[in-house]
This record gives sequence, structure tokens and C-alpha cells, in this order.
Amino acid sequence: MAENDKIENDFVHLARVALSGRAQDVQTYLHRVAKRRGLNRELSIALVDLLRNNPTRSSPLRKGMEKALPTDTDSRFQLLRVEETPFLHIEPVYTEKVQGTLSRLVEERQNLGALLEAGLEPTRTVLFTGPPGVGKTLGARWVARELGLPLMILDLSAVMSSYLGRTGSNLRHVLDYAKSKDCVLLLDELDAIAKRRDDSGEIGELKRLVTVLLQQLDDWPSSGLLIAATNHADLLDPAVWRRFEQPVDFSLPGEAGIRAFLGALFDEVAPDMSAWVEILSVSLVGRSYSDIEREITLARRSAVLKGEGLDHYLSQLVTADEHSKQERIEIAVRLVSNGLATQRKAHEITGVARDTIRAHLKNDALSGG
Repeated sequence: MAENDKIENDFVHLARVALSGRAQDVQTYLHRVAKRRGLNRELSIALVDLLRNNPTRSSPLRKGMEKALPTDTDSRFQLLRVEETPFLHIEPVYTEKVQGTLSRLVEERQNLGALLEAGLEPTRTVLFTGPPGVGKTLGARWVARELGLPLMILDLSAVMSSYLGRTGSNLRHVLDYAKSKDCVLLLDELDAIAKRRDDSGEIGELKRLVTVLLQQLDDWPSSGLLIAATNHADLLDPAVWRRFEQPVDFSLPGEAGIRAFLGALFDEVAPDMSAWVEILSVSLVGRSYSDIEREITLARRSAVLKGEGLDHYLSQLVTADEHSKQERIEIAVRLVSNGLATQRKAHEITGVARDTIRAHLKNDALSGG
């Protein structure tokens, strides 16, 4: 009798969720049922197979059921930007730890059946932190591309309604919409809507947004992937931190990361300038990927407009006053050893004495470096 009551309760709850019209919630509930201890093994396997082969966005069962993108009631602006087929103009270069985490997120969803059979679910919510320009948005785009899913990006300028009281409903509308789709959702600049609730400078409505977000994160289905990104992790409400299953910290790239990034960039836009990779990988340490790409693009534009070689403008990126003495020596030696400058020119660029450059070149030759 107790088992029959349990089955009846499951059936009633499943019907209630199904009638709400949120397919993702139905899938989430079935995931839980499928992994329940004591469930008939044949039924468990059948549910797992059904979930693994559930209708996709493009299947006939879902055609004609697509909802319109959510819009702000007042401005009529669309609240989401959708990249149906995410495109990366250059492959991201991350530390081994960051790349390993991103690859695992993809692997989890590509092997969903194995996780479900083991009574596990894939990661639902991820928080990307780090300074601007280090590849957080690019990372979300990479994950979506690898999964073959559209990337939906929350447009915070549209969500933050001019009628502030409507902002909470805008946010809820966007998240409910994303839950109903097979997609990767990116909440960019999360700190704009998830600030600490003890911040006395924030008005009540913005604090209520945090509560809305917490409720939505708690309710996020395992069949979807939500990625949030922030440049100001210190501004986030502690309760928001706790709701994310996987934090990922993106730091400024080191010399090795810059070298790999410049190698890929020059291969694409200026293959004949590849000798500059070694020099710039030292001189641009401390810059973000976006800063580096912007500097290279500006140098290329100047070379085209003013008619001088690209070498001339790349050498201007190697400024002596931004580096330590040891860094300047290393840059000068690389300039000469790579045939990009004479000892005199390397001295003019870096301020390193020619005798010092000669001595280091001799030491490198003796050591076989």
C-alpha cells in the first residue's frame, strides 16, 4: 500500500509539473525518479534511455512550439541576445586548470547517460570570475560550441527596466524562458544584479533581485547549463556564491599563455610576423587577451594607413619604461637573436647597453641557448 501511495504521489507531481508547460522541469523530475533507490531496474533503464533520446530543439515534436524571445514590457527591447551557432574568431588559450574544467563541463553533458545510470547529474551552474578581457565570455561561447547548443546571453541593459519595479519580473521571465530551451545561458556582469544585500548604497528593488536570482538558481534544472560571469567577484552576495556548483577563476595570462595566444593570432592575421611572438610574450605580460588583441589590431591599422612596415609598430609595443631591468635585457636579446633588430636598434628600443646585450648573447651561445 505504501508503495502504491508513493507511485500515486509521483504521478500527481509529474502531472503538476507537466501542466506548468516547463519541459526542463519534467526532465529534471524524471532524472530524480530514474536514480531513486529501490526503483525497478527495467523502469530505471527505460527512463534513462528516454531522457537520453528526448526530442531536441529541431525535432518535429517541438516545431511550432517555439516561444518568442522575452521582451521588456515597456521598451519592447529583447532581453536576450542569441547566438544560434556560436563562433570563435580565435581559439581560447587557458591555463591547464581552466581548460580542464571547461572540458569536463562538456564531457559531462556528452556522457549524460553514464552519469544518470550512476545516480549522478551534470553540473548545472557555473561561475566565471576574473578581470575584464581574460576570456570569460569566450569560454562560455566555447562550451556552447562544443556542445552544439545556442548561446543565450542576458542583456543586462535591457533587463534593468526604466521602471525598476519591473526588473525582477524581467529577470524571472528570461530565466524561465532559458529553462525551456536546450541552450547554454550566460549571465554576463552578474554583479550588476547580484550585489551584496548588506550594501547600504543599494535600494530595495536591487536587493530583491538577489532573492529572485537565488530562487531561480535553486530551481535550475540539471538538463540546462547556466554560466554567470563577473569582473567584480568581491561585490557578489555570499549567498549567490554558495548557489554555484563550479567556480572558475580566469586570471591574467602569463608569458606562456601570451605566447600561445600570439602564435594563434599571428598565424591568422600576419604569419610573416611570427618572429615577434617571443618578444611580445615578454613585453605584454600583465595585459589581458583582449588588450593584447586590441594592441596588435591597432598596430596593423597604423601599418596600413601610414605605409610603414608592421615591424615598426610592433617594436613600439616594446616600451622600456614598463619593464624591469631583467625584462628589458631579455627583450633586447630576443630582438637581436630573432633578427628583428641590430644591437644598436635593440638598445634604442629597450635602453639596454650594447655591451650588456653582447654579453648575454655570448652567454646564450656558450650555453647552447
